[in-house]
Amino acid sequence: MSFTAANQIMDWRARDDRAVGGNRRAWEGGRDGGRERGKVGFRGGRGGRYRRGRGRGDGRRAYADGSAPQAKPIGFRALQELSVKEPSEIAITLASSYALKALLDETEMRPDLVQLLCQVLCKAFLSKSDRQTLQHLADSIKQSGFLRSILPDYIMGMGSEVNVTFQEQYPKHLDSIISLLSEVLSIFPASSIRVVSMIVALFRPVISSLRAVGVDILKQTEENLERIQGMVDQLQEKAREGTLKSDKDSIKSEEDAPPGEADFRLLSIYPTPEEFHQVERPFLRPNLTSHRYGSALIYLDTHFRLMREDFVRPLREGIQQLLEGEQDRNNEDVPLRKRRFDDIQVYFDTQVVVPTCNTSGLAYKVHFDSEPLQFVRWQNSKRLIYGSLVCLSCDNFDTCLFATVSDRDPKDLRKGFVHLSFSAESRQILAGLDAHQSFLMVETTAYFEAYRYVLEGLQEIEVEDLPFMRYIVECSLDVHPPAYLNRGDTYNLSAIAAPEFKSTIKRFHALDPEAWPPKEQLGLDESQMKALQMALTKELAIIQGPPGTGKTYTGLKIAQALLTNQEVWIGDDGPSPMLVVCYTNHALDQFLEGIHKFLPNGIVRVGGRSNSEVLKPFNLRELKRTQKFQLSIYIRRATGENYDALRAEEFIIQGLSAQLECSLRGVLKQQYLKRFISERHWESLTLDSDAFGSYGEKTQIIEWLGLGSTAFWTGGPYLQNDEEMEDDVHNERIKVAEEADLIRADRYVEDLEPCYDREDDRRRKEMDRRDMADRMLAVNLEMRGQKQTMKRHITKELDKTSTMTEDEEETIQNVWSLNQADRWRLYRSWLGRFHTELRMKSHEAEQSYQDASDRLAEIRVREDVSILKRAKVIGMTTTGAARCRKLLQEVRPCLVIVEEAAEVLEAHTLTTLSKACQHLILIGDHQQLRPSATVYDLARNFNLEVSMFERLIKMDFPYVRLNHQHRMRPDIARLLVPHIYPELENHPSVMDYDNIKGLQSNMFFVEHNQYEEEIKDGKSHQNQHEALYVVALCRYLLLQEYKPSQITILTTYTGQLYCLRDLMPAKEFDGVKVHVVDKYQGEENDIVLLSLVRSNKEGKVGFLNIPNRVCVALSRAKIGLYCIGNMNMLGKVRLWSNILQTLREKNQVGPALTLCCQNHPERPIKASSAAHFKQAPEGGCTLPCEFRLNCGHVCTRVCHPFDQEHTQYKCNKKCPKDFCKLGHPCPLLCYQECPSNCLKLVEKIVPQCQHKQMVPCYQDPEHFVCQKPCVEKLVCGHQCASVCGKSCDSTTCMVTVTLKLKCGHETEGPCHYRISAVEMECRKRCRKILKCGHPCPGSCQRCHQGRFHVGCSYRCGRLLICSHKCREPCTRECPPCPMRCMNRCIHSACKKRCGQPCAPCIEPCAWKCPHLRCSKLCHEPCDRPPCTQPCTKNLPCGHLCIGLCGDPCPDKCRVCHHEEVGEIFFGTEDDDGACFIQLEDCGHFFESTAMDKYMENQQDTQEQVAIKLKECPRCRTPIRRNLRYGVHVNRSLAEIEKVKEKINGVQTDIKTQTEILKQQWINNKEKYKVQTKFLRMTPSLSVYSQMMDELIYKLMTSHLTAKDLLIIENQMAFLHKLNQLTSSREQMSITDSNIFKRVEEYQTWLMDRNQKFSEQQTSDLQSELQRLSFLTELNVRCKMAEDRGTEVNVLAEVTEIRNVLESVQPFTQQDEELVKQALKDLDEKLPKTGLGITDEERQMIVSAMSLPKGHWYKCPNNHVYAIGECGGAMERGSCPECNATVGGANHALVSGNRVASEMDGAQHAAWSEANNVLNFDLRNLDD
Repeated sequence: MSFTAANQIMDWRARDDRAVGGNRRAWEGGRDGGRERGKVGFRGGRGGRYRRGRGRGDGRRAYADGSAPQAKPIGFRALQELSVKEPSEIAITLASSYALKALLDETEMRPDLVQLLCQVLCKAFLSKSDRQTLQHLADSIKQSGFLRSILPDYIMGMGSEVNVTFQEQYPKHLDSIISLLSEVLSIFPASSIRVVSMIVALFRPVISSLRAVGVDILKQTEENLERIQGMVDQLQEKAREGTLKSDKDSIKSEEDAPPGEADFRLLSIYPTPEEFHQVERPFLRPNLTSHRYGSALIYLDTHFRLMREDFVRPLREGIQQLLEGEQDRNNEDVPLRKRRFDDIQVYFDTQVVVPTCNTSGLAYKVHFDSEPLQFVRWQNSKRLIYGSLVCLSCDNFDTCLFATVSDRDPKDLRKGFVHLSFSAESRQILAGLDAHQSFLMVETTAYFEAYRYVLEGLQEIEVEDLPFMRYIVECSLDVHPPAYLNRGDTYNLSAIAAPEFKSTIKRFHALDPEAWPPKEQLGLDESQMKALQMALTKELAIIQGPPGTGKTYTGLKIAQALLTNQEVWIGDDGPSPMLVVCYTNHALDQFLEGIHKFLPNGIVRVGGRSNSEVLKPFNLRELKRTQKFQLSIYIRRATGENYDALRAEEFIIQGLSAQLECSLRGVLKQQYLKRFISERHWESLTLDSDAFGSYGEKTQIIEWLGLGSTAFWTGGPYLQNDEEMEDDVHNERIKVAEEADLIRADRYVEDLEPCYDREDDRRRKEMDRRDMADRMLAVNLEMRGQKQTMKRHITKELDKTSTMTEDEEETIQNVWSLNQADRWRLYRSWLGRFHTELRMKSHEAEQSYQDASDRLAEIRVREDVSILKRAKVIGMTTTGAARCRKLLQEVRPCLVIVEEAAEVLEAHTLTTLSKACQHLILIGDHQQLRPSATVYDLARNFNLEVSMFERLIKMDFPYVRLNHQHRMRPDIARLLVPHIYPELENHPSVMDYDNIKGLQSNMFFVEHNQYEEEIKDGKSHQNQHEALYVVALCRYLLLQEYKPSQITILTTYTGQLYCLRDLMPAKEFDGVKVHVVDKYQGEENDIVLLSLVRSNKEGKVGFLNIPNRVCVALSRAKIGLYCIGNMNMLGKVRLWSNILQTLREKNQVGPALTLCCQNHPERPIKASSAAHFKQAPEGGCTLPCEFRLNCGHVCTRVCHPFDQEHTQYKCNKKCPKDFCKLGHPCPLLCYQECPSNCLKLVEKIVPQCQHKQMVPCYQDPEHFVCQKPCVEKLVCGHQCASVCGKSCDSTTCMVTVTLKLKCGHETEGPCHYRISAVEMECRKRCRKILKCGHPCPGSCQRCHQGRFHVGCSYRCGRLLICSHKCREPCTRECPPCPMRCMNRCIHSACKKRCGQPCAPCIEPCAWKCPHLRCSKLCHEPCDRPPCTQPCTKNLPCGHLCIGLCGDPCPDKCRVCHHEEVGEIFFGTEDDDGACFIQLEDCGHFFESTAMDKYMENQQDTQEQVAIKLKECPRCRTPIRRNLRYGVHVNRSLAEIEKVKEKINGVQTDIKTQTEILKQQWINNKEKYKVQTKFLRMTPSLSVYSQMMDELIYKLMTSHLTAKDLLIIENQMAFLHKLNQLTSSREQMSITDSNIFKRVEEYQTWLMDRNQKFSEQQTSDLQSELQRLSFLTELNVRCKMAEDRGTEVNVLAEVTEIRNVLESVQPFTQQDEELVKQALKDLDEKLPKTGLGITDEERQMIVSAMSLPKGHWYKCPNNHVYAIGECGGAMERGSCPECNATVGGANHALVSGNRVASEMDGAQHAAWSEANNVLNFDLRNLDD
């Protein structure tokens, strides 16, 4: 090694050690503490609580306070065992293990262990599918001491090695190290470049040294070294240029790109902001349908760009149209919020509300302005459906955040709420924005997830791995047999043969055409036989199946033939599953159900929600839940570890989110906002409201906001009245699948989510939120009893974004003097601060949750792979296949069947195939539905909607078309042939269908000319005339006794679908299927009613011009087809003209459909509109029925063809029977059973009160509750407010009276308080002068009658160094600023609290221009002067920029904004050639030379005055972000950081003291655990433990100041003293419970969140603690006197002392002296010991006897005696004073004898198990 390189690395190492030394020491200390903590079985989550595993492994715990869990480093043997495992298993095991991190942090390591570790890590990185796991692994490596010290030492040691054996191994080890570094560098280019570049610098000298001693270096090693050196050089150059900003920056690829365009593999899948602002369209090639592709690379590039453009273009053009609309200020006729855009939906005032945790990671609940969208019917709207892509921006799309809709609820959408899942890059941007940032949200309905996975797959496909390239690229027509099939392979088709031929079918060679059995033996027609032969003998087979020809039937025959001959296509690598892919869930279920009939086991269904009960046990999700497949240990362990981490983070996020959500559900109680309200405002809010009486504090904020009194906040159970009523209305209609739900079902891949059931979790969380809402909200909008007008008012106010500025707040003295609008603005300001704090706390947990979720998802893929590899058949939808692409690449199915292949985009089909695929069978019909593209231009001009199926057929690729249809009666089939298909033969089975009952024709097309209506939301249409007609015809057919399941209504537009739904009550039409045509392909029914919808003046037919859709619509019916439409308009389309000509040949088209009564055929009805069906009201005609019923009445219906015998008929005439003694008639109908009791009301006299009342006839008046007002007087003397029949209750008297309170004050309140155990709250102002000199702002009740005063609310208001005003009330020394830090640079923003130290930005300084460039880091003062050259850029208006070179261009123009630019401020603004600087922080701009001078002068004058940021000379806004003045800004920030450190305290001292307090907590915890084992667990011990746990949680906070630590330390000390008092509970009488109420009250004071231990608070706490100490001592003495029977002797003295101690008044110094003297005077009559002797005498006796603790006992009459030796009773005796039995036998006392604790303090006898612990100080015990 050269001297220079060695010095360089040593210098780097030394600097690194200095940087991380403190952390290393802290880590070592943390390990020691971890051993102690390991003893504690305390469960918790993040943020300072411990995390526990589920009993797996060694029970490791992770600490959320930043310290690592204690784990033993992974050993050599364990690494050896791992080294032979699969890469994926190695990666998951290491990434989930704390043992690896412990090894990486070791300070020393043996060379052989270094070698093995590098080898194992390199192998782990070969697992390319576990991206998040590898990222986590690389992150552990790059931050470790292994990479920074161990590995450089090892490399340098290679050069000086003399052992020849070791030298020969080094080339291989070098290769492993280079590979490892390459992986780390490629994953974290920005954060690892420094350390990796230093290590790479060592390789050349080492290799030279090895070559000098004769060691051969591998050529591969040289090449790898050149490659990593090139990566390092490239990244270092980017770092110098300032373009290496984050680890998201990629390293350039050297692959060739298409002419004039970047390589498609490097294109961003998400659109970029540049695309939104560019006019030119991107480079595109059409999908070639007439000739071959030039190369596979062009083929992949073509489909990638077309797919990407298909979802980007609507978004791009829509945003461009939106931006143009904002710039066009002249167009004021239509406001922007009311404009409609062609390609996008726009949502205004969008805000990110709360983070939520779902099964796929982190999502956010987002709120948008729903007011302009009141017309939207969210149930069936395509807006914001699952998976749709949205783009959010707050700066005219210069910055974009991308997200997909992760969840939608129509009820929430009506209120403007939706759940979004942001991309990784967008989450980072979002974290840097203000929590209340408002966005413009734009939506495109493209299902982005499907695009994303397909596009990623296309980018990852290597040309040489492209399957079937010979056909799909080169378009060869010579199709080879499958690679697995050779002449020696034989098939046995007996499984698919007709039953009578199963035994005669023999094996044959499939490639020999003559050897095949005849089609008759296989039960196939000629075309089906050809399809089967092609499918089994060609590696790419295409089968076209027109409607009804049996595509699925043939496909199942092919699948059965292949599955029953699996040995033919099983490869050398073992069994490989067959993959079945279908476009829809229904088709997939149908196909897999068919397979299940002959393959009962071995099926796995992956994908969307299945409606099949047969397939339920085979869903991947169900298979994982039932654990039929055993998973590897490493997967189970890794799943558990990551799941625990996930739930710990979720616990934090959900808690904070619940608080955020509660604040949106109503008005917060004021105490939750207290920390965010200035002291002056808090005082005026709470003290200027005496008029609100006894309703409690929460009414103050209610009254202040003008929301009235208790009617609006006293609620009952939770109800959603509006929603429930609406749901009831919907439930009355026929069930039609909402389009949004259908799309979600197609898009949602349920099996990829975690398989545990989270429904209970969701219910529990909702209950928790409701409980929290009850605690937090003064007005809860979800409670019953809210007036709708008030709810709307509150909701409207909460939705507003306007708030008060701090300056406005400063001018307000009394918040009650504000008008209502300003009160709400102020409330929203408080609420905004509350939200900001919660979001800051949540941010770190959000990122950790997402990381854990991503890792868990990859581990679950391992589970899926292990299950799928054992399957025989895997079924997926195309969407599922796109999402599971990586999964399929690992499972490697060699045989793929694609059903509905003509509906699938070619790119989707392509990415479904793996390199291992040898056989592809495509089944479909390109003359029915085609793939759906979003952009019409791409579909029409670039052939994007041409599937691989159709493209190959167009290229004359060999295929088979099935020709015999088995569905439609011949009349219906005539519509397809020859208009759509050249030939289609009818199977004999379709010739014998019955005629449709009640109609003259089995098929008829009704003509009309009634115009359509356009749907306001979307591009759909509806036709009311057609809807009414079709519903009337459906009702008529049901009356002909057709089952609802036999009828399907089809329509071509979604708008018409919901128009039909609204006309079809469920009770009448339940069971009738209603669908749009596109969702009904592959389905059939007996009768189909078709509504074509389109009818307009312009003659636009829309979808009806597409033959594919027409084909589907006309081919779904089996026996009856009835269609209604504007045939004159449709006749102008060639296809429809031909179809209409065919219909006219048999008079099957006309203006009216002929109805025929089955009972009276001679009375036909011509129905041209829905009204004409009224002539057949019951399905027959209008003649009366006249059938005599069994009851004697006549049938009142008109002619009806159903229920001819009237067995179902109900007679609706009145019942003629009398059924009570008084002759009252039965009130029911004839068919109903008469009731047992007569309910008619009659006048009766109530015997108890003699009042006359209307009582039901059957009821005895004695049992009737009289409803007349009560005339009695209550005990209190007031009139009873109840009814006569109910008893009077004085506890509910609400008459207002004057009440005398315990504190001595009087107040007005309800009368019932006089006899109530609960006292009314005293609101008398305190006004005591506190020790700080300010008057107390509390009331008598809030100050606890002066015993514990509320904190002083006097506002500090001093200006802090950060430029914020101090918001802490009444403080001598201002604490660190709690506001959100405003420091940010061009690279990033500080997200900490303002008072916490900011980490300096170490990115390269971005200040550069063509003339000058800064070489410093961002946080350092710049080493270049400001550039003085004018800027040469043009502004958007076209005029020259008025700024300077290298500075941001001002947004004002010298020409367009002449008055603003020329305004005189410094006096130099009108100089010739004046240039201007605009400050980014406030937007003000100034003349450059004057501003430069101002900054320099300000620097000189302020250095001697105060440390603060430089300010804008106009508005005094601190300057933080301006690059030109970075020197001044950075110098000020550096000084401010020094002041912050002083204010916060020395962190090392804080950490040391924190560890001491933690250890104290652990010791106390152990002590009380032991106490609870041997003593009865008292409530005081339990509460003490809970409160200590709460304090230790605070200790785990990531950043504590010295003041925070002091508060916690004081709380722990007071709690410990308090617990010592309560431990005497056993020595007190049960009548002394009052003291424990006071203890609970004291604990509340102590743990109050506003407890700051001010001088007043500390004094109050100490006084009350002294009171409690005296009271405890008094109670213990009294219990001793009670035991001895002497309590009467001291009753007067005790009562006098107790009156003072139990008073509600403050415990003064005089009281303390009085009680002290009184207790001293009591010593003679009532000694502390209770022994009748003084304490000095007791000590002398104990000392003289010299017995250990636990040897003193007392008889049943409390006479003391001692037992020597072991202290255990071995014999009995008599007490010398009372002759009672004393002692005992076998170390056990006789009954009534017990330990005399008052003698030596022992709690247990010396001879007892408890004595081994509790008679000694636990802190002195060894572990």
